[in-house]
Amino acid sequence: MFGGSPYFPGPWETPDVIATFFRLRPESLVLCAFFHFGASVTLGIFAATIVSQLSFLGVRVAGTNIAFFGGLMTAFNMAASAFVLWTGARPGIAEDPMLVNALYYLSYVLGGPGFSAPFGLLMAGVSIPAGIFRLVPTWIAILGLVLAVLGELSSLNLVFSWALPLIPLTRFPGFIWIILIGFGLPRSRKPLEDLEPAKRHQTGMRE
Repeated sequence: MFGGSPYFPGPWETPDVIATFFRLRPESLVLCAFFHFGASVTLGIFAATIVSQLSFLGVRVAGTNIAFFGGLMTAFNMAASAFVLWTGARPGIAEDPMLVNALYYLSYVLGGPGFSAPFGLLMAGVSIPAGIFRLVPTWIAILGLVLAVLGELSSLNLVFSWALPLIPLTRFPGFIWIILIGFGLPRSRKPLEDLEPAKRHQTGMRE
């Protein structure tokens, strides 16, 4: 973006194009790896926080555990992708075309399908209970479910090249979902009088 061409190659590029980029733009690779790793830490914190908030609001379903697993897996895969990318920019490695291409595709699969598929689990695990318990507007829950489906389907990219667009279709709208769900979830439990009669009775019995 800031250093001019050649630009970061896509997985459809030839091995020569990929190797040339690694050889000519090692500083850009290091910077990209740095921000990629930072984003993975942030996403892991978000996953832990959003699951904790659902628990605080009284949601006790398997979906929250699925969301936590998906969020941590996404964060770990992002971090691994960043470390592999950083390794490929090291002096001596960037000059080896075969090794560079192997590292590039490993970084891609970790940060591509390895991101979007578990990220879909995070969105589904949060959106389903948040929608059922009416903690967020229905359209936010539906958006999360649609993106979750796209995320799971993006794993087909491991077999079919045509599934590649599903990865950015999950990733970038998913950032919008993160903002919406973060602002949309309530910050406090509903007061006792807002509970359903049966639940209010059970709460009174426990008291």
